[in-house]
Amino acid sequence: MARYAAFLRGINLGRNRRITGAQLRSLFGGMGFEDVATFRTSGNVVFGADREPMAGMTDRVEGSLRDSLGYEVAVFLRTAAEVQAIAGHQPFDRELVERAEGKLQVVMISAKPVASARKEVLALATDEDRIALGDRDLYWLPSGGIRDSALDPKAIEKLVGPATVRTKGTIERLAAKYFPG
Repeated sequence: MARYAAFLRGINLGRNRRITGAQLRSLFGGMGFEDVATFRTSGNVVFGADREPMAGMTDRVEGSLRDSLGYEVAVFLRTAAEVQAIAGHQPFDRELVERAEGKLQVVMISAKPVASARKEVLALATDEDRIALGDRDLYWLPSGGIRDSALDPKAIEKLVGPATVRTKGTIERLAAKYFPG
């Protein structure tokens, strides 16, 4: 049985999109997944499943959540190895990260962007908002808080498609707890 993490976009925002960890665990268990756990209230679900193509599993989870919740929830699946790789990756010089007032962010996307989109995304970087790209992940280091940033997340999504954001610290803690080396 393989272990996965599902990073959900658009839940626990506002009054109408509230869901508890217990409800998420129940929904994922109802989809046939095993050893389901939730991490924080921002839509992080860890589970075990028989191996199946990621695209098919993503579609299945998105469809089940839409049917159960009554609204669209974008799902970004990562294998245990991918979560470990994200947690261990240092896209920027450690000194630069420590000096920044903002937290290092991981922007998860569905697919590896084509070369032209990668180039355009990297062109959005400034000294105030540094960007590095992984395969299906974008690393963003704002110099201050993300709300104070001039970087436009919608511009990034126009180039690479829907995304969801977690702090790198959240990914590191999730990896340590559920996917220890």
